[in-house]
Amino acid sequence: MDHDHHNGPIARQDAPSAPRSGSAVAHGPDAHGMDDEHMVHTQGQHAGHSVAMFKKRFWLTLALSVPVVYFSPMFADLLGYTAPGFPGSAWIPPVLGTAIFFYGGQPFLKGGLEELKSRKPAMMLLIAMAISVAFIASWVTSLGIGGFDLDFWWELALLVAIMLLGHWIEMRALGSARGALDALAALLPDEADRITAEGTETVNVSELVAGDTVLVRSGSRMPADGMVVDGQAEFDESMITGESKTVLRSPGDKVIAGTVATDNTVRVQVTAVGDDTALAGIQRLVAEAQASSSKAQALADRAAAFLFYFAAGAGVITFIVWSLLGSIPDAVTRTVTVLVIACPHALGLAIPLVIAISTEQAARAGVLIKNRMALERMRTVDVVLFDKTGTLTKGEPALKDVAATEGVDRNNLLALAAAVEADSEHPVARAIVRAAQNQGLKIPVASGFSSMTGRGVRATVDGRTIQVGGPALLRSLEAEEPRALAAATRAWIDRGAAVLHIIDGQRILGAVSLEDAIRTESRQAVEALRDRGIKVAMITGDARQVARAVAEELKIDEVFAEVLPADKDKKVAELQSRGLKVAMVGDGVNDSPALARAEVGIAIGAGTDVAMESAGVVLAGNDPRAVLSMLDLSRASYRKMWQNLIWATGYNIISVPLAAGVLAFAGVVLSPAAGAVLMSVSTIVVALNAQLLRRLKLNPADVR
Repeated sequence: MDHDHHNGPIARQDAPSAPRSGSAVAHGPDAHGMDDEHMVHTQGQHAGHSVAMFKKRFWLTLALSVPVVYFSPMFADLLGYTAPGFPGSAWIPPVLGTAIFFYGGQPFLKGGLEELKSRKPAMMLLIAMAISVAFIASWVTSLGIGGFDLDFWWELALLVAIMLLGHWIEMRALGSARGALDALAALLPDEADRITAEGTETVNVSELVAGDTVLVRSGSRMPADGMVVDGQAEFDESMITGESKTVLRSPGDKVIAGTVATDNTVRVQVTAVGDDTALAGIQRLVAEAQASSSKAQALADRAAAFLFYFAAGAGVITFIVWSLLGSIPDAVTRTVTVLVIACPHALGLAIPLVIAISTEQAARAGVLIKNRMALERMRTVDVVLFDKTGTLTKGEPALKDVAATEGVDRNNLLALAAAVEADSEHPVARAIVRAAQNQGLKIPVASGFSSMTGRGVRATVDGRTIQVGGPALLRSLEAEEPRALAAATRAWIDRGAAVLHIIDGQRILGAVSLEDAIRTESRQAVEALRDRGIKVAMITGDARQVARAVAEELKIDEVFAEVLPADKDKKVAELQSRGLKVAMVGDGVNDSPALARAEVGIAIGAGTDVAMESAGVVLAGNDPRAVLSMLDLSRASYRKMWQNLIWATGYNIISVPLAAGVLAFAGVVLSPAAGAVLMSVSTIVVALNAQLLRRLKLNPADVR
């Protein structure tokens, strides 16, 4: 079909390209060869550690800690009970405490030694210092050396247990975003039905290559990325886009590996397998996000190094001052207490937990964070600049208005146009037919369909030759619009709409207008952003009247129209020159420079093209409200980071001087037992506070 207006404001959008190759997507039984429990981390303080290792050490340490704590004289005095005595009972805490020190404390002792060798003191060295001091002081007391009362066995046991628990929680959270997406890969079927000249054959998914045709039955999952070549079905793509509604896929439409055909059987030509699939691209995004830099994490690392020197310095000063006061036993007791309780494990959890949980929650909502800095900067954004086509609009035509000449019924006119266009696959034809069907109109049967190059189409309906086309058709027929109809179509054209006339012989029956369909979600997104105090702008290559019509309907603050793709980044720079921080939202087809220049680059509608280099964030779905999900997550995670940092560092700044005996003259001294309890409580508070992020509603449909 060849309507003459098709090169106008309504243009067909090219499908996104397939993602670049990278890490493979595991599937089938091998996908579970290394799950989150047994995955070994290769970077940071957990290098060489696995979730399973911390889990196993925690439970065994906890079991050994129970008798250590129960038989500890200091703990018994604290709670006012008397532990039963029997031959050897006094050695239960030292013996089991020693086992806890070497078994449960091994990851921290080893990590602390590595930090000491690299001269980069951080969390592991602090923990190693605390448990080593507690271990030595406790053995000195148990052996009766020096007459000290430094029975720290129960603090040592609980300290190691709580550290193991904290690291177990942290590593589970750090792996959760990857685990959620590894689960997507595990959803891939083990086998596929490949269509051959002889029929169908069942093959392993790894045997598929691009160009193969596979049969996907109702209820089955797509074994690879592909394009529907026969049949149509509603596909569940929620695992990719986060959108719960099924999507109709017909011949020519792309389908994604792991999605489910819910109602019909289709034939699909494979376009991408293994590393080239959308799922593999998503996994690469999450890996990039977890490895990317973070200002908040860097701050936490610097705070840990500072607290190491703070604790060590406080310990030295405490020992010197109390020694000068003439009380060596008090000097040792206070110094050991300072070093034991100064271990800021809460600080170690403060940022990683928030980052991991926010990344995971975002991924589950279809918001894929490639760079953590993009998430951190989103909360500072002043203006969100939307690309129009494919972002605020669907990038496909939709029927807007119908105008009939005198004596012609509007519904009959639309049904007649739909009958003529019924045999065409052109987007404009589909829009007309879809509108008639949505209105419940009875569409007559047409015959003799033909295309008139550059003018429109025609067909025979009920014995009448009906033609549908634009201005070129009118000129070829030398037909003139009635005055009332001309006034209506002129207003449509001024608004930037495409106009088609329906003609019976030489008589003009009426006209229809088609415009790029505005997403219903766009109105909610724009309104919600403005409610949050954020300015909304739109950029497009369309004519000014087209852009103005969309902007007025959506109540957009500022519009950049008739902008060439190469100049979009200049408009971003123009906004930045006004002192505004910009988030650019585009479909990534020609927005790469603008996405890269903006403080936050967001690629939308990229379910099958998740490897966009220029965007810091990829929205797998097409819902612009997902921008709000990211904004809310950015603000919430920032608050949690600072709450945790303040709590974790505040605990140490307050407790260390108290443990050192700064207020001893007033009778206020933090006992070793109270210090250990406070340290444990601090860690638990930070962990629970981070978990509150899970209550945040990030589904775009739930964001208000």
